[in-house]
Amino acid sequence: MEDVNYVVIIGRLTRDAELKYTNSGLAVSSFSLAVNRRKRSGDSWEDEVSFFDLALFGKRAESLNQYLTKGQQVAVEGSLSQDRWEQDGNKRSKVKIIANNIQLLGGRGQGGGGQQSGGYQQQGGMGGNPSGGYGGAQQQGGINNAPQGGTPGGGEKFQPDNNYSADFEDDIPF
Repeated sequence: MEDVNYVVIIGRLTRDAELKYTNSGLAVSSFSLAVNRRKRSGDSWEDEVSFFDLALFGKRAESLNQYLTKGQQVAVEGSLSQDRWEQDGNKRSKVKIIANNIQLLGGRGQGGGGQQSGGYQQQGGMGGNPSGGYGGAQQQGGINNAPQGGTPGGGEKFQPDNNYSADFEDDIPF
């Protein structure tokens, strides 16, 4: 079986994204997400918070950097990457998430709710899906491969593709 390095995470930015450029001119947007996980503690529930560092590269980093602000809720699809270095004679390492797709969700500090902003998807997406979205349909308010003037989402309504065949065989072997 082939190895899989695939991450989907939803959380809130802990700080504004920071845009930098490599020596070769490649844009890199760095930011961190806080992700809450509810766990039971006796008779009550408590939140356990995890923090993750992320990086977004290229034109996507330049286009989305202004929308990646502290408190913004985002869904991120990407892969894990491990940085290794030596500091004061000690070997160190840190795991971060390399973002491939980012979807802006509820506004800053809101409790979630529906999507208010669009997202950005790399053409080709993960897993060979040419649309970059889940299941082949463009996500609500999505922006594919390049920003399209105005605010993300552009107020367009999602229209599902209902052009599918309903011819199913009754003799399914499982």
